[in-house]
Amino acid sequence: MGKSKRVFSSIVGIDLAGSPKRNTGICLLKGKTVDKYATVYSDSEIISFVEEAKPMLVAIDAPLNLPPGRKNIDDRNGEHFRPCDRELLKRGIRFFPITLGPMRSLTVRGIKLKKILKRKGYEVIEIYPGAAQDVWGIPRKQKGLSKLRKGLEKLGLKGLNNKMNGDELDAITGALTGKLFLQGKAEVLGNCKGGAIIDPKNIKL
Repeated sequence: MGKSKRVFSSIVGIDLAGSPKRNTGICLLKGKTVDKYATVYSDSEIISFVEEAKPMLVAIDAPLNLPPGRKNIDDRNGEHFRPCDRELLKRGIRFFPITLGPMRSLTVRGIKLKKILKRKGYEVIEIYPGAAQDVWGIPRKQKGLSKLRKGLEKLGLKGLNNKMNGDELDAITGALTGKLFLQGKAEVLGNCKGGAIIDPKNIKL
């Protein structure tokens, strides 16, 4: 499938869970409107959603690279942090190290999903909803879903409702970050080889 078949200005955001037994939020953003959203579980559900949407970009909330020097998640050689993780530390943005606890399974799943989607011809970026929400000055989901939803609405997003769960709202945050990336209104933290997170610039949307 070539890029000519992609739906212009459409972005899929994915708030990936580390296990297929847990909720993965996913959404399709067209322009500034949430066209479709869901909570899914399996990799096949995620891939089917993406292939039906045919987006220009897929933005995933999950580590998509290992730290430098590590061949796999069980390799204890190399570093704990990627260049993008160190940039988050410098900025005082809270996150979980990808080599610890449940982040390990999330990293493995994220890398696998990225490879599958890229083989199918999709552009894939790593995003971090919490960091984007901090840049925009809106509450993270831990502060209340209604506060996060209202914050996203103030950014101009349409199609939101009070039935959306936190995973879906984070997926929508990721899709908006992807939209800004395509518009040149986002920055790359780290580097593509050692791990990069796309974060919005602190500018008006």
